[in-house]
Formats: sequence, structure tokens, C-alpha cells
Amino acid sequence: MEIVSATVIMVALITILVVWVWRVLNWLWIRPKVLERKLREQGLRGNSYRILFGDTNDGKRLVKEAISKPIGIFEDTASRILPQVDQCLKKYGKNSFLWMGPAPRINIMEPEMIREIFSKLDDFHKVAANPLTRLLLHGLTSHEGDQWAKHRKLLKPAFHLEKLMNMLPAFYTSCLEMMTKWEKLFADGGPCELDVWPYLQDMTSDAISRTAFGSSFREGKRIFERQRELADLVVEALKSVYIPGWRFLPTKMNRRMKELERDIRTSLGAIIHKKEMAMKAGEAASDDLLGILIESNHREIEENVSNHNVGLTLEEVIGECKIFYFAGQETTSTLLVWTMVVLSIHQEWQARARDEVLLIFGKEKPHLNGLNHLKIVTMIFHEVLRLYPPIATLNRSTQRETKLGRLTLPAGAQLSLPVAAIHRDPELWGQDAKEFKPERFADGVSKATQGQLNYFPFGWGPRICIGQNFAFLEAKMTLALMLQRFSFALSPSYTHAPYASATVHPQHGAHLTLHKL
Repeated sequence: MEIVSATVIMVALITILVVWVWRVLNWLWIRPKVLERKLREQGLRGNSYRILFGDTNDGKRLVKEAISKPIGIFEDTASRILPQVDQCLKKYGKNSFLWMGPAPRINIMEPEMIREIFSKLDDFHKVAANPLTRLLLHGLTSHEGDQWAKHRKLLKPAFHLEKLMNMLPAFYTSCLEMMTKWEKLFADGGPCELDVWPYLQDMTSDAISRTAFGSSFREGKRIFERQRELADLVVEALKSVYIPGWRFLPTKMNRRMKELERDIRTSLGAIIHKKEMAMKAGEAASDDLLGILIESNHREIEENVSNHNVGLTLEEVIGECKIFYFAGQETTSTLLVWTMVVLSIHQEWQARARDEVLLIFGKEKPHLNGLNHLKIVTMIFHEVLRLYPPIATLNRSTQRETKLGRLTLPAGAQLSLPVAAIHRDPELWGQDAKEFKPERFADGVSKATQGQLNYFPFGWGPRICIGQNFAFLEAKMTLALMLQRFSFALSPSYTHAPYASATVHPQHGAHLTLHKL
């Protein structure tokens, strides 16, 4: 009997080992080579697959080389923001792919294919999140299907125009505080040189803290400072091939990321609980993002008492609060810093924008109706978003064999929409694609793109960024106040070095010379 039992155990262990070895071999070699063959049969080109790492090490080397030196102000930024994609497109053409570890990632540059990807939500999903990214973003931006629809429905009321109107005073207050700090630097009335990038980050962080958490904005700002540190650590970790289970090892980076994530989650939970109690007692208004979300969530639950799948859990509300940070802080701060840079270079457009602001507002406080009529400012913002999109690339994946244009994509294929490259493609925008020409957008986005989907700084289709009007409104308020008070030009110490972090940042800041008007 003992011999039989031992034999059974041995057979079971051998079976488990064989299955495990097969799965590892399939993940590391067999499946990638099958995918590679299917892609090459359709005319797609790229490097041959290299076990485990693929093109990842090349990508890290290219990024390191790219960010080691600045570029000229009028040079193409794609080679610095997306060096690996840029090299792949130059070497293999638009019908090309890269290896992100054992997974191929196909570059999609054709507008009709891009439209199809954004339109068919059931066929093209967000790339399965690396568990590390869940520490930062786990909510509307990462959900699919019914879960995404539920979150979108509950968040939508927070971004209605009438709600955004209520947030204008918060934008104004945060921006005015920044302006006051700048004015104090003009001790003798002469010009002042400063790096505006950290000021803009602090200002947009303060604004999203006020609009997201209302009276709890100081605590919200502290949370966002930790979120920024966590974002830097996650971005650094994502540069390496993801190995399942690695995040559980007690490395210094892993320990710090977990510590920050726990602190953020605990602090957000406390704010949410405090807000809920105050709202129930009638002591707090629901005109900030968190209050509107809580109210929307409670209403949904009350109207569907018998359905336990409606409404958001505390963890889901916390996840959406984290996303508020990236939607409301990163996007707006990068839009503003690149706008200041390009207007420092193109003084004629700075003057035109200032003339428009003074014509509509004079020196008075900007108001919603006037902000909505800033045509030249809007043209400038669209052109800045074309040249310096906040997110350099968007990725999707297939869950099953899927048709895309002339391609038949195998299950598990990843698709890369390199926004920074598409927005500057001469074949799509003309030979002046790399030049700053806001007049492209004089008659709107549709006319500028000639009906093609070659411009999507906030995504497109059903999943277009829910917070884009929020970002535009805050940016308009800020730029209008700036133009009323200051003129600005590049400082001699300015270094042009855009690079892709969580969003497209100025690596060495944005050193400008300000003149008080």
C-alpha cells in the first residue's frame, strides 16, 4: 500500500512538473514564435524574437541614450519621447512590430485602423494591466465591458458643464496663488528668471485637490504628493520585463511602493468616510468631484436596491480618486508648461493670445462665457496637444483572433498607437507637420484633420477622456490670468528635453524669463 501511495504521489508530482515546464516553455518560446510567424505572413516586419526580453533591453538602452542629451527646439521630438518606436518605424516602416518581452506589439499608424480600434470596444481591450500599474490606476481607465460602463455612468455627472462651472473659483484661487508667488519675485520691477514647471505642477495639484476634495484639499494635496512619488517608482519598475511574483520580493523599491500605496489608500478612505458622514448630516455640499461621485453612487444604489451589482465599493471609489490625480493634474500641468514654452518661442502667437484675452476680459477676472469664446487660445492649445500630447502612446490588445483592416490579428497581440509619432507624421499632416502652426485649427479639429483620425490627445470614441473639458477649462483660466499679468520668453538656461514619464514632461524643467505687465 505504501509503495502504491508513493507511486501515485510521484506520478502526480511528475505530472505537475511537466505541466509547469510546458507552460513556461510555451510562454517563453513556443507562443511568441507562433505569433511572430503569423505576423510576418501578413507583411509585418520587426526584430526576431529573443527569449524572455525581446526588444526590452534595446528599448531601455535607447531611452537612456535619448535622455542623456537635449535636442534643438525645432528638432523632431519623437526620437526623444519614443526612441524605440521611432527607430522601429525608420528601420521597418509603418507595418512593423516590437517585442515587449514575450509579447509582440504592432505599431498602428493608419487613421482608419485607429478609428476601428477606438470604436470596437469588445474587440480591442486595454492591455492587461501589469499589477504594478494597479497601484496607481485602477478604475475607469482600466476597466472593460459592464464594469467600465458602470463607472463611466457614475462619474459622468461630475463632469457636466454646470458642475464644472462650480469649479471655476477653485481654478481661479489656485492660479492666483501661483501668480502671487511669481509677483513677489519681481523685487526691483525688472525681469525674473524661474523654472515654471514645479510651480505649474503645484498649482494644478492644488486645483485638483480643491475640486476633488473641497474642504479636505490640504489632505488631498498631501496624498497627491505621495502619488507622484509612487508614479515615479512605478514608471521606473515598468522599464524592466515583468516577471510574475517579482513584486512580492522585499526589495527596497517594492517596500517603498507598498508603503506609499497603503498610506494613500488609508488617507483616501478616511477622507471618503469623513465626506460621507458630513453629507449625511447636511454639513457638506456635494459640489466637488468626490462629493458628486458619492452622491451619484448613493442614488444608484437606492434606485436599484434589489441589484447588488450596482454602485461602487469603497475600494472602487478610492481607485477613482487616484485617477482624479492623473486626469486633473498631470494632463493640465503638461499642457500648460508646453504652451508656455511654445509661446515663448513664438512671440507673435503669445501677443495674439494676449490681445484676445484683453479684448474679452480686460484686466477683470475671467468668466465662463468669455473662456468659451477664446478662439485663438483654443487653437493654440490644440496645436500644443498635437506636438506634445500628454500620453505619448496608447496600447490595446486582442483577446481572440480579430480582423483589423487588412490584418488578421492573433489572440494575445498587442497594438501600439504611438500618439507622439502620429501627431507629427508628414503623410498625415503635410510637410509642415513638425512646425507650430495653430492656424491649422482655425476652423476646428475636423477641418484640421480632414476627417481623418490622426489627432487624439485625449483618446477617441466611447472611451474618450471624461475629464478633457475639465482640463481645457482649467488651462484656459490659467493662461488667461498669465497673459493679463506677464509676458514670457525662453531663458538662456532653458534646455529643450521632452521625455515620456507618466506623461510627457520637460526633463530639465522650463526655465523662462518673465516680464511683469
